[in-house]
Amino acid sequence: MINTTNGMMSPSSSSATNNAQSPGLKTYFKTPEGRYKLHYEKTHPAGLLHYGHGKTVTQVTLAHLKDKPVSASPPAPPSSYSTGGGVRSAAARFLGGSNGSRALSFVGGNGGSKSVSGNGRIGSIGVSSLSNPTGTSNFDGKGTYLIFNVGDAIFICDLNTQDKDPIKSIHFSNSNPVCHAFDPDAKDGHDLLIGLNSGDVYSVSLRQQLLDLGKKLVGAQHYNKDGCVNSSRCTSIAWVPDGDGAFVVAHADGNLYVYEKSKEGAGDSSFPVIKDQTQFSVAHARYSKSNPIARWHICPGSINGVTFSTDGAYIATVGRDGYLRVFDFSREQLICGGKSYYGALLCCAWSVDGKYILTGGEDDLVQVWSMEDRKVVAWGEGHNSWVSGVAFDPFWSPPNSDGTGENIVYRFGSVGQDTQLLLWDLEMDEIVVPLRRCPGGSPTFSTGSQSSHWDNACPVGTLQPAPSIRDVPKLSPLVAHRVHTDPLSGLMFTQESVLTACREGHIKIWTRPGVAEIQSSNSEALLSTSSKDKQLLLSGKVGGNGYKQNNHQV
Repeated sequence: MINTTNGMMSPSSSSATNNAQSPGLKTYFKTPEGRYKLHYEKTHPAGLLHYGHGKTVTQVTLAHLKDKPVSASPPAPPSSYSTGGGVRSAAARFLGGSNGSRALSFVGGNGGSKSVSGNGRIGSIGVSSLSNPTGTSNFDGKGTYLIFNVGDAIFICDLNTQDKDPIKSIHFSNSNPVCHAFDPDAKDGHDLLIGLNSGDVYSVSLRQQLLDLGKKLVGAQHYNKDGCVNSSRCTSIAWVPDGDGAFVVAHADGNLYVYEKSKEGAGDSSFPVIKDQTQFSVAHARYSKSNPIARWHICPGSINGVTFSTDGAYIATVGRDGYLRVFDFSREQLICGGKSYYGALLCCAWSVDGKYILTGGEDDLVQVWSMEDRKVVAWGEGHNSWVSGVAFDPFWSPPNSDGTGENIVYRFGSVGQDTQLLLWDLEMDEIVVPLRRCPGGSPTFSTGSQSSHWDNACPVGTLQPAPSIRDVPKLSPLVAHRVHTDPLSGLMFTQESVLTACREGHIKIWTRPGVAEIQSSNSEALLSTSSKDKQLLLSGKVGGNGYKQNNHQV
Protein backbone atom coordinates (compact mmCIF):
# COMPACT_ATOMS: atom_id res chain seq x y z
CA MET A 1 0.00 0.00 0.00
CA ILE A 2 1.00 3.63 -0.55
CA ASN A 3 -0.15 6.45 1.63
CA THR A 4 -2.41 8.40 -0.74
CA THR A 5 -2.04 11.51 1.34
CA ASN A 6 1.56 12.23 0.52
CA GLY A 7 2.41 9.66 -2.15
CA MET A 8 5.13 8.10 0.02
CA MET A 9 5.34 4.56 1.28
CA SER A 10 3.65 3.84 4.59
CA PRO A 11 5.91 2.19 7.18
CA SER A 12 3.37 -0.58 7.57
CA SER A 13 2.87 -1.11 3.87
CA SER A 14 3.77 -4.29 2.04
CA SER A 15 6.11 -2.28 -0.20
CA ALA A 16 8.03 -1.04 2.80
CA THR A 17 8.15 -4.56 4.17
CA ASN A 18 9.62 -5.88 0.94
CA ASN A 19 12.27 -3.17 0.92
CA ALA A 20 13.06 -3.83 4.58
CA GLN A 21 13.74 -7.44 3.66
CA SER A 22 16.12 -6.33 0.90
CA PRO A 23 19.16 -4.79 2.59
CA GLY A 24 21.01 -2.29 0.46
CA LEU A 25 18.02 -1.25 -1.64
CA LYS A 26 17.25 2.44 -1.42
CA THR A 27 13.92 4.05 -2.28
CA TYR A 28 15.59 6.80 -4.32
CA PHE A 29 18.57 7.50 -6.54
CA LYS A 30 20.27 10.78 -7.38
CA THR A 31 20.89 12.40 -10.75
CA PRO A 32 22.28 15.88 -11.56
CA GLU A 33 18.72 17.16 -11.94
CA GLY A 34 17.53 15.73 -8.62
CA ARG A 35 16.20 12.59 -6.94
CA TYR A 36 14.13 9.86 -8.53
CA LYS A 37 11.90 8.42 -5.81
CA LEU A 38 10.19 5.03 -5.56
CA HIS A 39 6.50 5.92 -5.75
CA TYR A 40 4.86 2.49 -5.70
CA GLU A 41 5.11 -1.07 -7.01
CA LYS A 42 3.05 -3.48 -9.07
CA THR A 43 3.27 -7.24 -8.84
CA HIS A 44 1.36 -10.51 -9.07
CA PRO A 45 -0.46 -12.43 -6.31
CA ALA A 46 2.32 -14.85 -5.38
CA GLY A 47 0.02 -17.58 -4.06
CA LEU A 48 -1.94 -17.82 -7.30
CA LEU A 49 0.83 -18.55 -9.79
CA HIS A 50 1.02 -21.79 -11.76
CA TYR A 51 4.41 -22.90 -13.00
CA GLY A 52 3.23 -26.03 -14.74
CA HIS A 53 4.97 -25.02 -17.95
CA GLY A 54 8.11 -23.64 -16.34
CA LYS A 55 9.10 -20.08 -15.56
CA THR A 56 9.33 -17.32 -18.13
CA VAL A 57 11.00 -13.92 -18.17
CA THR A 58 8.60 -11.09 -17.45
CA GLN A 59 8.05 -8.56 -20.22
CA VAL A 60 6.08 -5.36 -19.68
CA THR A 61 3.78 -3.42 -22.01
CA LEU A 62 2.13 -0.06 -21.33
CA ALA A 63 -1.32 0.29 -22.84
CA HIS A 64 -3.18 3.59 -23.02
CA LEU A 65 -6.87 3.28 -23.85
CA LYS A 66 -8.12 6.44 -25.47
CA ASP A 67 -11.48 8.05 -24.78
CA LYS A 68 -13.76 5.94 -26.94
CA PRO A 69 -17.35 4.88 -26.37
CA VAL A 70 -17.60 1.21 -25.49
CA SER A 71 -20.11 -0.85 -27.43
CA ALA A 72 -23.19 -1.84 -25.46
CA SER A 73 -23.24 -5.27 -27.05
CA PRO A 74 -22.30 -8.19 -24.79
CA PRO A 75 -18.74 -9.52 -24.94
CA ALA A 76 -17.97 -12.12 -27.58
CA PRO A 77 -17.88 -15.74 -26.45
CA PRO A 78 -14.54 -17.04 -25.15
CA SER A 79 -12.07 -18.33 -27.70
CA SER A 80 -11.51 -22.03 -28.12
CA TYR A 81 -8.25 -21.71 -26.22
CA SER A 82 -8.97 -22.97 -22.71
CA THR A 83 -7.63 -21.20 -19.67
CA GLY A 84 -7.31 -22.40 -16.11
CA GLY A 85 -6.19 -21.56 -12.63
CA GLY A 86 -7.94 -19.63 -9.89
CA VAL A 87 -7.09 -15.94 -9.79
CA ARG A 88 -8.55 -12.78 -8.46
CA SER A 89 -10.53 -11.06 -11.18
CA ALA A 90 -10.32 -7.39 -11.95
CA ALA A 91 -14.05 -7.11 -11.55
CA ALA A 92 -13.94 -8.52 -8.03
CA ARG A 93 -12.33 -5.37 -6.71
CA PHE A 94 -13.39 -1.78 -6.13
CA LEU A 95 -10.60 0.54 -7.21
CA GLY A 96 -12.50 3.69 -8.09
CA GLY A 97 -11.87 6.90 -6.24
CA SER A 98 -9.03 5.53 -4.13
CA ASN A 99 -6.23 7.50 -5.69
CA GLY A 100 -6.06 10.90 -4.08
CA SER A 101 -2.81 11.93 -5.71
CA ARG A 102 -2.23 13.11 -9.21
CA ALA A 103 -2.18 10.34 -11.79
CA LEU A 104 0.95 9.82 -13.84
CA SER A 105 1.26 10.37 -17.57
CA PHE A 106 2.51 7.40 -19.54
CA VAL A 107 3.87 6.53 -22.94
CA GLY A 108 1.48 4.78 -25.29
CA GLY A 109 2.47 1.94 -27.56
CA ASN A 110 3.35 4.36 -30.35
CA GLY A 111 5.94 6.19 -28.27
CA GLY A 112 3.92 9.36 -27.84
CA SER A 113 3.10 11.08 -24.58
CA LYS A 114 -0.30 10.14 -23.25
CA SER A 115 -1.87 12.33 -20.60
CA VAL A 116 -4.06 10.61 -18.04
CA SER A 117 -6.71 12.32 -15.99
CA GLY A 118 -6.27 12.62 -12.27
CA ASN A 119 -9.59 10.94 -11.53
CA GLY A 120 -8.79 7.67 -9.80
CA ARG A 121 -11.87 6.02 -11.29
CA ILE A 122 -10.63 6.28 -14.83
CA GLY A 123 -10.05 2.83 -16.23
CA SER A 124 -11.05 1.12 -13.00
CA ILE A 125 -13.36 -1.83 -12.72
CA GLY A 126 -15.96 -2.82 -10.17
CA VAL A 127 -18.87 -5.23 -9.80
CA SER A 128 -22.05 -5.18 -7.81
CA SER A 129 -21.88 -8.83 -6.86
CA LEU A 130 -19.10 -11.40 -6.88
CA SER A 131 -21.60 -14.19 -7.38
CA ASN A 132 -22.91 -12.73 -10.62
CA PRO A 133 -21.26 -14.75 -13.43
CA THR A 134 -21.76 -12.01 -16.00
CA GLY A 135 -21.58 -9.08 -13.60
CA THR A 136 -21.82 -5.39 -14.21
CA SER A 137 -18.90 -3.07 -14.73
CA ASN A 138 -18.29 0.63 -14.24
CA PHE A 139 -15.34 0.49 -16.66
CA ASP A 140 -15.57 3.67 -18.72
CA GLY A 141 -13.32 2.76 -21.63
CA LYS A 142 -10.20 4.80 -20.90
CA GLY A 143 -7.10 4.74 -18.75
CA THR A 144 -3.51 3.49 -18.74
CA TYR A 145 -2.68 -0.10 -17.93
CA LEU A 146 0.40 -2.17 -17.32
CA ILE A 147 0.41 -5.63 -18.93
CA PHE A 148 2.99 -8.22 -17.89
CA ASN A 149 3.50 -11.97 -18.02
CA VAL A 150 4.58 -14.29 -15.22
CA GLY A 151 4.56 -18.06 -15.56
CA ASP A 152 1.41 -19.17 -17.37
CA ALA A 153 -0.49 -15.92 -16.82
CA ILE A 154 -0.99 -12.43 -18.19
CA PHE A 155 -1.62 -9.79 -15.52
CA ILE A 156 -3.13 -6.34 -16.02
CA CYS A 157 -2.63 -3.49 -13.54
CA ASP A 158 -4.35 -0.10 -13.49
CA LEU A 159 -1.64 2.55 -13.33
CA ASN A 160 -4.15 5.16 -12.16
CA THR A 161 -4.30 3.46 -8.78
CA GLN A 162 -1.59 2.71 -6.28
CA ASP A 163 -2.92 -0.77 -5.57
CA LYS A 164 -0.03 -3.22 -5.78
CA ASP A 165 -1.93 -6.27 -7.07
CA PRO A 166 -3.29 -6.68 -10.61
CA ILE A 167 -6.93 -6.01 -11.44
CA LYS A 168 -7.15 -8.75 -14.07
CA SER A 169 -5.50 -12.13 -14.59
CA ILE A 170 -5.70 -14.49 -17.56
CA HIS A 171 -4.22 -17.98 -17.29
CA PHE A 172 -3.26 -20.27 -20.17
CA SER A 173 -3.59 -24.01 -19.71
CA ASN A 174 -1.28 -25.39 -22.40
CA SER A 175 1.54 -22.88 -22.78
CA ASN A 176 3.07 -19.71 -21.35
CA PRO A 177 2.64 -16.17 -22.69
CA VAL A 178 6.11 -14.79 -23.37
CA CYS A 179 5.65 -11.53 -25.32
CA HIS A 180 2.95 -8.95 -26.01
CA ALA A 181 2.38 -5.61 -27.73
CA PHE A 182 -0.31 -2.92 -27.72
CA ASP A 183 -1.54 -0.66 -30.55
CA PRO A 184 -3.25 2.51 -29.26
CA ASP A 185 -4.50 3.36 -32.75
CA ALA A 186 -6.14 0.02 -33.57
CA LYS A 187 -9.26 0.59 -35.66
CA ASP A 188 -11.32 -2.54 -35.01
CA GLY A 189 -10.78 -2.92 -31.27
CA HIS A 190 -8.20 -5.70 -31.43
CA ASP A 191 -5.27 -3.79 -29.99
CA LEU A 192 -3.38 -6.35 -27.88
CA LEU A 193 -1.12 -9.11 -29.25
CA ILE A 194 0.03 -12.08 -27.14
CA GLY A 195 2.68 -14.57 -28.23
CA LEU A 196 3.07 -17.93 -26.51
CA ASN A 197 5.88 -20.35 -25.82
CA SER A 198 4.14 -22.83 -28.13
CA GLY A 199 4.33 -20.42 -31.07
CA ASP A 200 0.60 -19.58 -30.97
CA VAL A 201 -0.40 -15.93 -31.32
CA TYR A 202 -3.59 -14.14 -30.25
CA SER A 203 -5.03 -10.72 -30.97
CA VAL A 204 -7.67 -9.43 -28.55
CA SER A 205 -9.38 -6.24 -27.44
CA LEU A 206 -7.95 -4.98 -24.14
CA ARG A 207 -11.26 -3.27 -23.35
CA GLN A 208 -13.11 -6.51 -23.84
CA GLN A 209 -10.78 -8.38 -21.51
CA LEU A 210 -11.26 -5.73 -18.82
CA LEU A 211 -15.05 -5.77 -19.20
CA ASP A 212 -15.22 -9.55 -18.92
CA LEU A 213 -15.31 -11.07 -15.44
CA GLY A 214 -13.93 -14.45 -16.43
CA LYS A 215 -10.42 -15.87 -16.52
CA LYS A 216 -10.29 -16.67 -20.23
CA LEU A 217 -9.46 -14.71 -23.33
CA VAL A 218 -12.66 -13.38 -24.89
CA GLY A 219 -13.18 -12.51 -28.55
CA ALA A 220 -9.66 -13.66 -29.43
CA GLN A 221 -8.39 -14.19 -32.95
CA HIS A 222 -5.97 -17.12 -33.17
CA TYR A 223 -2.92 -17.28 -35.46
CA ASN A 224 -0.39 -20.06 -35.99
CA LYS A 225 -2.81 -22.36 -34.19
CA ASP A 226 -1.04 -25.32 -32.58
CA GLY A 227 2.15 -24.22 -34.35
CA CYS A 228 0.77 -25.01 -37.81
CA VAL A 229 3.14 -22.47 -39.41
CA ASN A 230 5.99 -22.44 -36.90
CA SER A 231 6.11 -24.50 -33.70
CA SER A 232 9.13 -22.76 -32.15
CA ARG A 233 8.76 -20.31 -29.27
CA CYS A 234 7.61 -16.75 -29.90
CA THR A 235 10.39 -14.43 -28.76
CA SER A 236 9.15 -10.96 -29.70
CA ILE A 237 6.05 -9.40 -31.19
CA ALA A 238 5.36 -5.92 -32.56
CA TRP A 239 2.70 -3.93 -34.40
CA VAL A 240 3.84 -2.25 -37.61
CA PRO A 241 3.49 1.53 -36.99
CA ASP A 242 0.71 2.88 -39.23
CA GLY A 243 0.53 -0.62 -40.67
CA ASP A 244 -3.28 -0.85 -40.74
CA GLY A 245 -3.35 -3.95 -38.56
CA ALA A 246 -0.13 -5.57 -39.73
CA PHE A 247 2.19 -7.10 -37.13
CA VAL A 248 5.33 -9.21 -36.94
CA VAL A 249 6.18 -12.21 -34.79
CA ALA A 250 9.76 -13.38 -34.20
CA HIS A 251 10.55 -17.00 -33.31
CA ALA A 252 13.34 -18.92 -31.64
CA ASP A 253 14.32 -20.63 -34.92
CA GLY A 254 15.43 -17.34 -36.51
CA ASN A 255 12.29 -16.69 -38.56
CA LEU A 256 10.07 -13.62 -38.48
CA TYR A 257 6.52 -13.69 -39.87
CA VAL A 258 4.40 -10.81 -41.11
CA TYR A 259 0.66 -11.09 -40.36
CA GLU A 260 -2.47 -9.14 -41.16
CA LYS A 261 -4.85 -9.26 -38.21
CA SER A 262 -7.92 -9.03 -40.47
CA LYS A 263 -7.16 -12.49 -41.87
CA GLU A 264 -8.05 -15.63 -39.93
CA GLY A 265 -5.06 -17.55 -41.16
CA ALA A 266 -7.01 -19.67 -43.60
CA GLY A 267 -5.55 -21.09 -46.78
CA ASP A 268 -2.18 -22.64 -47.45
CA SER A 269 0.33 -20.99 -45.11
CA SER A 270 3.31 -23.11 -46.05
CA PHE A 271 6.60 -21.60 -47.22
CA PRO A 272 9.48 -23.07 -49.23
CA VAL A 273 12.35 -24.76 -47.44
CA ILE A 274 15.17 -22.43 -46.43
CA LYS A 275 18.20 -23.41 -48.49
CA ASP A 276 20.88 -21.49 -46.57
CA GLN A 277 20.28 -20.91 -42.85
CA THR A 278 23.06 -18.32 -42.68
CA GLN A 279 21.60 -16.00 -45.33
CA PHE A 280 18.76 -13.48 -45.05
CA SER A 281 15.81 -14.40 -47.25
CA VAL A 282 12.16 -13.44 -47.69
CA ALA A 283 9.37 -15.69 -48.94
CA HIS A 284 5.77 -14.61 -49.58
CA ALA A 285 2.60 -16.62 -49.15
CA ARG A 286 1.31 -18.38 -52.23
CA TYR A 287 -2.31 -17.28 -51.87
CA SER A 288 -3.93 -13.94 -51.09
CA LYS A 289 -5.99 -15.41 -48.23
CA SER A 290 -2.99 -16.92 -46.47
CA ASN A 291 -1.84 -15.61 -43.11
CA PRO A 292 1.04 -15.02 -42.38
CA ILE A 293 1.64 -13.19 -45.61
CA ALA A 294 5.45 -13.38 -45.52
CA ARG A 295 8.34 -15.14 -43.82
CA TRP A 296 11.67 -13.45 -43.18
CA HIS A 297 14.55 -15.76 -42.34
CA ILE A 298 16.84 -13.53 -40.28
CA CYS A 299 19.50 -15.72 -38.70
CA PRO A 300 20.35 -19.35 -37.87
CA GLY A 301 19.65 -18.94 -34.14
CA SER A 302 16.96 -17.30 -32.05
CA ILE A 303 15.75 -13.76 -32.70
CA ASN A 304 15.86 -12.21 -29.22
CA GLY A 305 14.31 -8.82 -29.89
CA VAL A 306 12.44 -6.84 -32.55
CA THR A 307 11.65 -3.12 -32.64
CA PHE A 308 10.42 -0.66 -35.25
CA SER A 309 11.61 2.89 -35.78
CA THR A 310 8.95 5.44 -34.82
CA ASP A 311 7.91 6.03 -38.43
CA GLY A 312 7.80 2.30 -39.20
CA ALA A 313 10.30 2.61 -42.04
CA TYR A 314 12.93 0.39 -40.42
CA ILE A 315 12.89 -2.70 -38.26
CA ALA A 316 15.81 -3.72 -36.05
CA THR A 317 16.44 -7.26 -34.78
CA VAL A 318 18.99 -8.73 -32.38
CA GLY A 319 19.80 -12.40 -32.20
CA ARG A 320 21.53 -15.31 -30.58
CA ASP A 321 24.34 -15.03 -33.12
CA GLY A 322 25.31 -11.66 -31.63
CA TYR A 323 24.28 -9.51 -34.60
CA LEU A 324 22.16 -6.39 -34.83
CA ARG A 325 20.39 -6.23 -38.17
CA VAL A 326 18.48 -3.23 -39.52
CA PHE A 327 16.08 -3.66 -42.44
CA ASP A 328 14.07 -1.38 -44.67
CA PHE A 329 10.71 -2.92 -43.85
CA SER A 330 8.73 -2.00 -46.97
CA ARG A 331 11.57 -2.87 -49.34
CA GLU A 332 12.48 -6.03 -47.39
CA GLN A 333 16.14 -5.06 -47.64
CA LEU A 334 19.04 -5.38 -45.19
CA ILE A 335 20.46 -1.90 -44.52
CA CYS A 336 23.22 -2.48 -41.99
CA GLY A 337 24.25 -4.34 -38.87
CA GLY A 338 27.13 -5.56 -36.82
CA LYS A 339 28.31 -7.97 -34.18
CA SER A 340 28.62 -7.76 -30.44
CA TYR A 341 32.00 -8.10 -28.77
CA TYR A 342 30.96 -11.37 -27.18
CA GLY A 343 27.90 -13.63 -27.09
CA ALA A 344 24.28 -12.94 -27.94
CA LEU A 345 22.52 -9.60 -28.18
CA LEU A 346 19.37 -9.59 -26.03
CA CYS A 347 17.68 -6.21 -26.52
CA CYS A 348 17.51 -3.15 -28.75
CA ALA A 349 15.76 0.24 -28.86
CA TRP A 350 15.42 3.19 -31.25
CA SER A 351 15.82 6.87 -30.47
CA VAL A 352 12.64 8.82 -31.19
CA ASP A 353 14.26 10.60 -34.13
CA GLY A 354 15.38 7.30 -35.64
CA LYS A 355 19.05 8.30 -35.75
CA TYR A 356 20.42 5.88 -33.16
CA ILE A 357 19.89 2.34 -31.93
CA LEU A 358 20.84 0.90 -28.55
CA THR A 359 21.78 -2.73 -28.07
CA GLY A 360 22.67 -4.80 -25.01
CA GLY A 361 23.61 -8.39 -24.45
CA GLU A 362 25.90 -11.01 -23.01
CA ASP A 363 29.08 -8.93 -23.31
CA ASP A 364 27.77 -6.73 -20.43
CA LEU A 365 28.05 -3.66 -22.70
CA VAL A 366 25.62 -1.11 -24.08
CA GLN A 367 26.36 -0.14 -27.68
CA VAL A 368 25.16 2.92 -29.60
CA TRP A 369 24.70 2.47 -33.35
CA SER A 370 24.36 5.32 -35.84
CA MET A 371 21.95 4.97 -38.75
CA GLU A 372 23.78 7.69 -40.65
CA ASP A 373 27.19 6.03 -40.31
CA ARG A 374 25.74 2.49 -40.15
CA LYS A 375 28.23 1.54 -37.43
CA VAL A 376 28.90 1.57 -33.68
CA VAL A 377 29.70 5.13 -32.50
CA ALA A 378 29.93 4.55 -28.73
CA TRP A 379 29.84 1.83 -26.13
CA GLY A 380 29.04 1.95 -22.45
CA GLU A 381 30.67 -0.06 -19.68
CA GLY A 382 29.09 -0.27 -16.24
CA HIS A 383 27.07 -3.47 -15.91
CA ASN A 384 28.50 -6.51 -14.16
CA SER A 385 26.32 -9.02 -16.00
CA TRP A 386 24.20 -9.40 -19.12
CA VAL A 387 22.30 -6.31 -20.28
CA SER A 388 18.64 -7.29 -20.60
CA GLY A 389 16.88 -4.00 -21.37
CA VAL A 390 17.70 -0.66 -23.02
CA ALA A 391 15.59 2.42 -23.80
CA PHE A 392 15.97 6.08 -24.75
CA ASP A 393 14.29 8.67 -22.53
CA PRO A 394 12.19 10.78 -24.96
CA PHE A 395 10.98 13.15 -22.22
CA TRP A 396 14.33 14.23 -20.81
CA SER A 397 16.10 17.41 -21.86
CA PRO A 398 19.32 18.95 -20.50
CA PRO A 399 18.64 21.36 -17.61
CA ASN A 400 20.65 24.12 -19.37
CA SER A 401 19.25 23.44 -22.84
CA ASP A 402 18.65 26.64 -24.84
CA GLY A 403 16.41 24.89 -27.35
CA THR A 404 18.65 25.70 -30.34
CA GLY A 405 19.49 22.03 -30.92
CA GLU A 406 23.13 22.83 -31.65
CA ASN A 407 24.42 20.43 -29.01
CA ILE A 408 22.05 17.48 -28.83
CA VAL A 409 22.23 15.29 -25.75
CA TYR A 410 20.38 11.99 -25.48
CA ARG A 411 19.49 10.38 -22.16
CA PHE A 412 19.05 6.62 -22.14
CA GLY A 413 18.88 3.83 -19.62
CA SER A 414 19.82 0.18 -19.31
CA VAL A 415 19.07 -2.65 -16.89
CA GLY A 416 20.79 -5.96 -16.43
CA GLN A 417 20.92 -9.24 -14.63
CA ASP A 418 23.17 -7.52 -12.09
CA THR A 419 19.89 -5.94 -10.75
CA GLN A 420 21.15 -2.45 -11.64
CA LEU A 421 19.56 0.49 -13.46
CA LEU A 422 22.11 2.64 -15.28
CA LEU A 423 21.43 6.06 -16.78
CA TRP A 424 23.66 7.49 -19.50
CA ASP A 425 24.09 10.78 -21.33
CA LEU A 426 25.12 10.74 -24.98
CA GLU A 427 26.47 14.14 -26.13
CA MET A 428 26.69 14.13 -29.87
CA ASP A 429 29.48 16.66 -30.39
CA GLU A 430 31.72 14.39 -28.33
CA ILE A 431 30.76 11.31 -30.32
CA VAL A 432 30.95 12.50 -33.94
CA VAL A 433 34.59 13.56 -33.63
CA PRO A 434 36.19 11.37 -30.93
CA LEU A 435 38.79 13.26 -28.92
CA ARG A 436 40.72 12.67 -25.73
CA ARG A 437 38.66 14.19 -22.92
CA CYS A 438 38.60 14.21 -19.15
CA PRO A 439 37.03 11.15 -17.51
CA GLY A 440 33.75 11.23 -15.60
CA GLY A 441 30.93 10.44 -17.99
CA SER A 442 32.53 11.71 -21.22
CA PRO A 443 33.88 9.47 -23.98
CA THR A 444 37.60 8.83 -24.13
CA PHE A 445 39.64 7.96 -27.18
CA SER A 446 42.98 6.27 -27.59
CA THR A 447 46.02 8.37 -28.47
CA GLY A 448 47.18 8.77 -32.03
CA SER A 449 45.18 9.23 -35.23
CA GLN A 450 41.67 7.95 -35.75
CA SER A 451 41.35 4.35 -36.88
CA SER A 452 39.88 3.23 -40.17
CA HIS A 453 36.64 2.54 -38.29
CA TRP A 454 35.85 6.27 -38.68
CA ASP A 455 36.92 6.73 -42.31
CA ASN A 456 33.59 6.25 -44.08
CA ALA A 457 30.06 5.04 -43.52
CA CYS A 458 29.72 1.30 -43.90
CA PRO A 459 28.27 0.11 -47.24
CA VAL A 460 24.54 -0.57 -47.34
CA GLY A 461 23.60 -4.21 -46.85
CA THR A 462 26.73 -5.34 -45.02
CA LEU A 463 27.17 -6.78 -41.53
CA GLN A 464 30.25 -5.44 -39.77
CA PRO A 465 32.50 -7.36 -37.36
CA ALA A 466 32.95 -5.91 -33.90
CA PRO A 467 35.46 -3.03 -34.07
CA SER A 468 38.41 -2.84 -31.73
CA ILE A 469 37.16 -1.59 -28.40
CA ARG A 470 39.96 1.04 -28.46
CA ASP A 471 38.60 2.54 -31.67
CA VAL A 472 35.17 3.44 -30.29
CA PRO A 473 34.46 6.15 -27.68
CA LYS A 474 33.64 4.83 -24.24
CA LEU A 475 30.73 6.08 -22.14
CA SER A 476 30.57 5.91 -18.36
CA PRO A 477 27.20 5.76 -16.61
CA LEU A 478 25.79 8.88 -15.06
CA VAL A 479 23.92 6.81 -12.45
CA ALA A 480 24.23 3.21 -11.29
CA HIS A 481 21.56 2.09 -8.85
CA ARG A 482 20.54 -1.36 -7.60
CA VAL A 483 16.75 -1.26 -7.92
CA HIS A 484 15.66 -4.90 -7.40
CA THR A 485 16.89 -8.04 -5.68
CA ASP A 486 16.20 -10.20 -8.76
CA PRO A 487 17.73 -9.89 -12.24
CA LEU A 488 16.03 -7.18 -14.30
CA SER A 489 14.23 -7.78 -17.57
CA GLY A 490 13.22 -4.32 -18.82
CA LEU A 491 12.64 -0.62 -18.31
CA MET A 492 10.40 2.13 -19.70
CA PHE A 493 10.41 5.90 -19.54
CA THR A 494 7.22 7.91 -19.11
CA GLN A 495 6.65 11.62 -18.84
CA GLU A 496 6.73 11.55 -15.05
CA SER A 497 8.49 8.31 -14.15
CA VAL A 498 10.84 5.45 -14.93
CA LEU A 499 9.51 1.88 -14.73
CA THR A 500 11.80 -1.06 -13.96
CA ALA A 501 10.80 -4.72 -14.07
CA CYS A 502 12.52 -7.85 -12.81
CA ARG A 503 12.33 -11.35 -14.26
CA GLU A 504 10.01 -12.54 -11.47
CA GLY A 505 7.25 -10.06 -12.26
CA HIS A 506 7.82 -7.14 -9.86
CA ILE A 507 7.57 -3.65 -11.32
CA LYS A 508 8.70 -0.44 -9.63
CA ILE A 509 7.61 3.09 -10.58
CA TRP A 510 10.23 5.77 -9.89
CA THR A 511 8.95 9.35 -10.13
CA ARG A 512 11.12 12.01 -11.68
CA PRO A 513 12.60 14.84 -9.62
CA GLY A 514 9.89 17.24 -8.48
CA VAL A 515 6.95 15.03 -9.43
CA ALA A 516 6.41 13.65 -5.92
CA GLU A 517 6.25 17.17 -4.49
CA ILE A 518 3.63 18.19 -7.05
CA GLN A 519 1.57 15.10 -6.29
CA SER A 520 1.87 15.75 -2.56
CA SER A 521 0.73 19.38 -2.86
CA ASN A 522 -2.20 18.38 -5.08
CA SER A 523 -3.24 15.70 -2.59
CA GLU A 524 -3.04 18.15 0.30
CA ALA A 525 -5.20 20.62 -1.63
CA LEU A 526 -7.79 17.91 -2.26
CA LEU A 527 -7.81 16.90 1.39
CA SER A 528 -8.11 20.52 2.48
CA THR A 529 -11.08 21.03 0.17
CA SER A 530 -12.68 17.84 1.48
CA SER A 531 -12.25 18.98 5.10
CA LYS A 532 -13.87 22.34 4.39
CA ASP A 533 -16.85 20.65 2.74
CA LYS A 534 -17.29 18.35 5.72
CA GLN A 535 -17.23 21.30 8.12
CA LEU A 536 -19.91 23.09 6.09
CA LEU A 537 -22.13 20.03 6.09
CA LEU A 538 -21.67 19.47 9.83
CA SER A 539 -22.43 23.09 10.69
CA GLY A 540 -25.60 23.02 8.60
CA LYS A 541 -24.49 25.97 6.48
CA VAL A 542 -25.46 24.36 3.23
CA GLY A 543 -28.56 26.50 2.77
CA GLY A 544 -29.58 27.20 -0.78
CA ASN A 545 -26.39 25.66 -2.10
CA GLY A 546 -27.44 22.15 -1.05
CA TYR A 547 -27.82 20.92 -4.62
CA LYS A 548 -24.34 22.07 -5.57
CA GLN A 549 -22.80 20.64 -2.43
CA ASN A 550 -24.41 17.27 -2.90
CA ASN A 551 -23.14 17.04 -6.43
CA HIS A 552 -19.62 18.24 -5.72
CA GLN A 553 -16.99 15.68 -6.67
CA VAL A 554 -13.86 15.72 -4.49
